[in-house]
Amino acid sequence: MRRLVGATVAIHLIAALTLTLSGCGAEPSSGRDLSAFDSDYQQVLMEALLDAKPGDVIEVPAGRFLIERSLDLRASGVTIRGAGMNQSILSFARQRQGAEGLLVSGADDFTLEHLAIEDTKGDAVKITDGTNIIVRNVRVEWTNGPDTKNGAYGIYPVQVTNVLVENSVAIGASDAGIYVGQSDQIVVRDNRAAYNVAGIEIENSNNADVYRNIATNNTGGILVFNMPNLPRPGAHTRVFDNDVFANNTPNFGHPGTPVASVRAGSGVVVNSNDHVEIFGNRFQNNQTANVIISSLYSANFSDESATPDFDPYPEAIHIHGNHYEGGGNSPDGDELKQLRVALFGETGRLPDVLFDGYVDRAKFVNGAQPDALRICVTDAEVLNADAPNGYASPRVEGEAHACELPPLSPVKLPLG
Repeated sequence: MRRLVGATVAIHLIAALTLTLSGCGAEPSSGRDLSAFDSDYQQVLMEALLDAKPGDVIEVPAGRFLIERSLDLRASGVTIRGAGMNQSILSFARQRQGAEGLLVSGADDFTLEHLAIEDTKGDAVKITDGTNIIVRNVRVEWTNGPDTKNGAYGIYPVQVTNVLVENSVAIGASDAGIYVGQSDQIVVRDNRAAYNVAGIEIENSNNADVYRNIATNNTGGILVFNMPNLPRPGAHTRVFDNDVFANNTPNFGHPGTPVASVRAGSGVVVNSNDHVEIFGNRFQNNQTANVIISSLYSANFSDESATPDFDPYPEAIHIHGNHYEGGGNSPDGDELKQLRVALFGETGRLPDVLFDGYVDRAKFVNGAQPDALRICVTDAEVLNADAPNGYASPRVEGEAHACELPPLSPVKLPLG
């Protein structure tokens, strides 16, 4: 597949230009002036989606278009293509019907590319129950900036197989800007996620590669989660060659949702997930911690009704070869604030990797965790917060995490 963006420097420049053109540069924009938006195109697009057949390419022309109802596609083998993420703009600012902007369900071999979807009432783009899905050069944005009233998810493939999300921009989601859930064979690359609660999230999914992305000004930059009471657990995620910096936006998620418990200032967060490799990333100034590893037990969204077979422990986590700068200087949460001062003084900072300390002692062999299940960190200090004991004995650990795990295999998608 042809790559639209190559080197890290190039993606920085292109993503910065994208945000400037979309009205969201250094800060979120204050909303769109809808007076120049065309409301007549809505019916044309809705009919094209309704009549779509395999092999169809639905061209969205350059322009600004008001869409007042959810768009729905159920046919396989369809491409929706605009003239560019800042040229073909679908605004749902006056949406009065439907929960999503675009809902694609039960459709295989689907491509969405080169357009923008703004200000949806709910999720911007939801794609479910499909195989071979491509989202490319798409911008999803809530133009008023971070707000609990914004839709939950930006780009939202769920229960899909073989999915590629690339060269896209997600801004302002009250849950996750780019979210892939309950899916298998995933590549998320060359995207920018900013001013979301979670920038990029891989949840209850298997075999995911997340790389060459920029995650900044979110509450949490990149999340790899397993949550209880979902049909499947997830494992085997590689997070590498990303720029994850200044993810310090106060959490504006809906109270009671899992993402509302993500601490502001989180770079990469692994929660209750196994076989995660984090390497070659550039972390900077994430004020709680650059990397957080936790179990469901230490999270406020712990679900006591979780099924007995749910494994809440993060295991087989391998962190190596990353670059860290700053961060840990102003953690979110009273217990972490007190811990920072108690261990490192008024001007000190938490170490780059924060581990809550939960391990599954039922799996120990001869009194020790098996090597294959260890949390291995070779590039940073690890603070064990001792959450199981109420943060009674927090400590910086070296030898406990001085190990290496076999590298995970790359994800290879059968997409052209």
